Amino acid sequence: MAPYHSQRFVSRLTRETMALVLAGGRGSRLRELTMWRAKPAVPFGGSFRIIDFPLSNCVNSGIRQIGVLTQYKAHSLIRHLQQGWSHMRGDFGEFLELLPAQQRIETSWYAGTADAVYQNLDIIRSHSPEYVLILAGDHIYKMDYGPMLADHVEQQADATVGCIEVPLEQASAFGVMSVDSDSRIRSFAEKPEQPEAAPGREDAALASMGIYVFNTRFLLEQLIRDADEPYSQHDFGKNIIPSIIDDHQVLAYRFRDTRGNNQGYWRDVGTVDAFWEANLELIGVTPELNLYDEKWPIWTYQQQLPPAKFIFDDENHRGMAVDSMVSAGSVISGALVRHSLIFSAVRVESHSQVESSVILPNTTIGRDCVIRKAIIDRGCMIPQGSRIGVDPAEDATRFHVSPGGVVLVTPEMLGQQMHHVR
Repeated sequence: MAPYHSQRFVSRLTRETMALVLAGGRGSRLRELTMWRAKPAVPFGGSFRIIDFPLSNCVNSGIRQIGVLTQYKAHSLIRHLQQGWSHMRGDFGEFLELLPAQQRIETSWYAGTADAVYQNLDIIRSHSPEYVLILAGDHIYKMDYGPMLADHVEQQADATVGCIEVPLEQASAFGVMSVDSDSRIRSFAEKPEQPEAAPGREDAALASMGIYVFNTRFLLEQLIRDADEPYSQHDFGKNIIPSIIDDHQVLAYRFRDTRGNNQGYWRDVGTVDAFWEANLELIGVTPELNLYDEKWPIWTYQQQLPPAKFIFDDENHRGMAVDSMVSAGSVISGALVRHSLIFSAVRVESHSQVESSVILPNTTIGRDCVIRKAIIDRGCMIPQGSRIGVDPAEDATRFHVSPGGVVLVTPEMLGQQMHHVR
């Protein structure tokens, strides 16, 4: 067998791999941000949507056979994929296929992550991949899947689970595993009340990233077996992984940065606080997630817009942004933006102040507004003179205020019924 670091060996493996991106979840912990869109379709990072990150990881890793499994309010997600991800070359064997819940096998919606894949068994068989890479469509990270595939093959694993260390007090939100000295998984519990600490650690647990590599034949066998289990929830974390660790070679793969020294950047942006924090991390001087990395670009669909513009330069009427990121098509008109992330086609009118906030696309902030520590959803029209993030008690009567004090504002909360693609 070729050595672990052989580029040809890894590229052969990626060509023989089909990725399945699970993108059907609602993401209810994001509250009203997912009222009209699936969580993977939520905008992130000024110009992207969450699903662009796992898809870009696939393309950059050399995996160009991809299925995206959709379900909940998928129209905006599907439209984004059609506009931004239709560049695959079918004549080269590349594809990105949309796999909505369509009752191919069962007469029901996708009942769980494993059931979603099970209902597309015939499609997987038709492509005949050697390996199947299962990915969650709602996490933010950059990862080369090639080394994980190579490790899976070299260790003769039946399945491999991508994992990271998380603080012990946060681990109950994840699938938590214990491993032996050979990285073989010995126990796996989905969202346990009392998580087990990682080997050699008292303050951290080994958590699943929702990334799985399977030998295709083995995966199909396990999905068929699980489908026949009447009491199964048909979920990878709750059922498939726990059921195979005793009798099969199931390994943990620790996610590392490009140098292999430290844990790689990975964020579950599943709550309002986590979403706000992960976006604002990007405006730091040297953020862990480098969006300017030309060697590992994040691909997306972007509307063709002019550059951002900052207008007026009078003493008390100056358009400026400090310690911020401002996307194309935005106009800062005699207003101050500080420590914030402004998405595309946002307009901030005169004498307004925006601080420590995430402003999603196509939003207009009227004159004389103050907005602090907020997430303003796409398409909001913030009325003149509004005060958001100034008085928590007042905010709670109109908007959603997170446990961390982030104010989430959507058009519906403002009485502005959008009811269209988000």
